[in-house]
Amino acid sequence: MAIKKIEDIVERIKGKPKKRIAIAFGEDLHSLQAAERGIKEGIFSVINFARKSKVDEIAKKNNIDISLMETVNVENDTKAVELAVKAVKEGRADVLMKGIVGSAKYLRGVLNKEWGLLPEGKLLSNAAFIEVPTYHKLLIVSDAGVIIKPTLEMKVQQINYCVDVARRIGIKSPKVALLSAVETVNPKMPSTVDAAIITEMNRRGQIKDCIVDGPLALDLAISKEAAEIKKVESPVAGDADILIFPNIETGNVFYKAMTKLANAKTATILLGTTAPCILPSRGDSAETKFYSLLVASAVAEKI
Repeated sequence: MAIKKIEDIVERIKGKPKKRIAIAFGEDLHSLQAAERGIKEGIFSVINFARKSKVDEIAKKNNIDISLMETVNVENDTKAVELAVKAVKEGRADVLMKGIVGSAKYLRGVLNKEWGLLPEGKLLSNAAFIEVPTYHKLLIVSDAGVIIKPTLEMKVQQINYCVDVARRIGIKSPKVALLSAVETVNPKMPSTVDAAIITEMNRRGQIKDCIVDGPLALDLAISKEAAEIKKVESPVAGDADILIFPNIETGNVFYKAMTKLANAKTATILLGTTAPCILPSRGDSAETKFYSLLVASAVAEKI
């Protein structure tokens, strides 16, 4: 059965042991609201590494019951990141979440060679989960915020990462579209060449547990009507589960267009780490942060 909405993922974790969330410097309203919602819905438990006085102040002003979560008092955001990452590294938490701390500082903790969460030789990437009213199922897209210009090898790793998380949320054989501006191979457009090679790798069994096709323009990837008009036969056209972008500009513009113009609901997680890590924008809504925690909790499940 296709996953149509982010909230459908709740079915994947019902009855499973609650995942433990470690928040690095959760001193913002939306992080605390997302944490409270997840706890009340019985999805996860929370440890917040932050200044207790500040957390108490926000909670009091906004009627948040912080007695539901554990708050570990820390003096600053740098220490909060270190303690939160170590909690995940040492198995005291299952998921890491960024609170009101800069992304660069948070990532330095995730990438710390001594106690960080990215194994040596692994590629750090990300995936966004997008629920948009005009598409018939959930979309997983990569990479909209980490890898600037992915090589062919990086795109293969992105596909493997996305296929893994798709399977963890219940999509058994996801369809992957390698995006470009056109659907034909043009040596002057490297993204089309990469897409053709990766598609052939999938057909030869070098990329498993999914169906890959490309190059595909965006309209072909998400619209069967467009594929029929252009007379393009593809097992992925109009039914893609996963979109792989040729560069960060394309991915970032697509993601922001979905959220700002198409009223999409979204969740984002980092990929390549030993445990799910959430890298929300400090301006993200409580709903987006809750959805990211929901997806991360499902991804943390073993398959």
